[in-house]
This record gives sequence, C-alpha cells and structure tokens, in this order.
Amino acid sequence: MFAPQHAEHRSVRNRGAAAFRSLAAGAVAIAGAYAAHAWWAWDRYGHDGSTLPPDPQLDRFMPEYDVRERHETRIAAPSWAVFAVARDFDLFGLPAVRALFRARALLMGSAPGPSLPGGLAAQLTALGWSRLTEVPGREIAFGTATRPWEARVRFVPVPGEEFAKFAEPDCVQIAVIFRAEPQDAGTLFSTETRARAMGKAARRRFRAYWAAFSPGIILIRLAMLRALKASCEREASHLDAAPGPRDSHPL
Repeated sequence: MFAPQHAEHRSVRNRGAAAFRSLAAGAVAIAGAYAAHAWWAWDRYGHDGSTLPPDPQLDRFMPEYDVRERHETRIAAPSWAVFAVARDFDLFGLPAVRALFRARALLMGSAPGPSLPGGLAAQLTALGWSRLTEVPGREIAFGTATRPWEARVRFVPVPGEEFAKFAEPDCVQIAVIFRAEPQDAGTLFSTETRARAMGKAARRRFRAYWAAFSPGIILIRLAMLRALKASCEREASHLDAAPGPRDSHPL
C-alpha cells in the first residue's frame, strides 16, 4: 500500500538530482567560458588591433592603445533616429548592467555606485567623462582617466584638446565613441572603446583587471546594442514619420 508513495518520492528525488546536475554542468560551462575569455584577454592585451577598421576620430585622440574593442549592430531605422535614441539611452536602467555593476562592487568590496538619471550622454558626463567630439545626428565620443582596479573608481574628465597629450602616470586613459552610419536598409550602429595604461605599474595592474573583468564589460556593450536595436525597431514606424532630414535630424 506504501509502494506508490515510495515510487513518487524516488521520482521527485531523481528529478531534483537531475536538475542539480544540470545546474552544476551549466555553472561549470559558464566558469570554463569565463576562464577561457580571461586567458584570451590577458594574452591579447597590448596587441595591435589592425584587424579592425580604422576610426579617424579616435585615431586623433588615442592612436596608440593597449585595448581596443569594437561592437556593432544593424538596425532597421533611420540613422538620425538611432543616434537620438542612443544618446538618450538609459544604460544603467538595463537589469543586466545593474547586475554586473553589483557583482563588481561585491567582488571589489565597494558600495554600489549612485543611481544616474537621464540618458547615456548625461550619465557619462555625470560620472566624469568629457565630451571629446560630436557630429550632430551621427556620432559622439567621450574620454576619461581613471584607475579601474581601485574598489571605488573615480573618473577624471580630460578635455579634448588635452586628451592626446595626456600622460599622467599610474592611471588608464579611456576613449569611447558611439556612431550611427546610414545605410540603404537602415543604420549600422557601432561603439568602439580604446584604453591605454600610463606607465609600467599601471599597465601591469590594468592587464590583470582587464583579464578579470573584460567579459562583463563586453556583456554591457552587447546588452546595450541588443536593447537599442529592439527599441529603435519597435518605434521605427513612429520615428519614420518625424519631420526633417533622415541623416541630420535635430534630435
């Protein structure tokens, strides 16, 4: 009379064990992928990024670099509209980005950073990034100097006219550009980040930091591109109806 209950309990235990094994296998796979990327980032650090297309704007401000990352996505919406959405994009409103920043704070033993209202341009400015250059409706670049290996990171704005000559030791100079290029079928939106460590000590520290945290940094870029693409294409019909030239809209 008790056999059915025992069979049911065994079935529940078996399902629980199978679920645990699946979770454990997934965790091992994620840890392995993370470790592989960290090793790759360490080994690649300081290598020439000549396989990437040139960027005349960033070449003005940082022709030499230790790290260069470029990501892009094609969006079925006009370039001026994509740029307007990107400029006002709430990067820190993405759950994945908030989770990654909380994870960094936990690992580094620091308090989470303050909440930042507004869009991407306003958020970077509030953090301490300076605007290096802007082509209205097409592209915008920001730059800063920092020590990312510190638990509580401070960003120091470096004006565009001083950025290329910046040489303060024991810190890392970072430049990032966001660009919306019109194409026949819509827009090619891209973002590129360059970083250069100042001095041997900073280079050693930043290499270790980049190897450990670059997977999360890249995930932030990819999360932004995915959300931006979805937002622009969802609103494409409304944006197409807006007045003004498609490649130089005042937004």
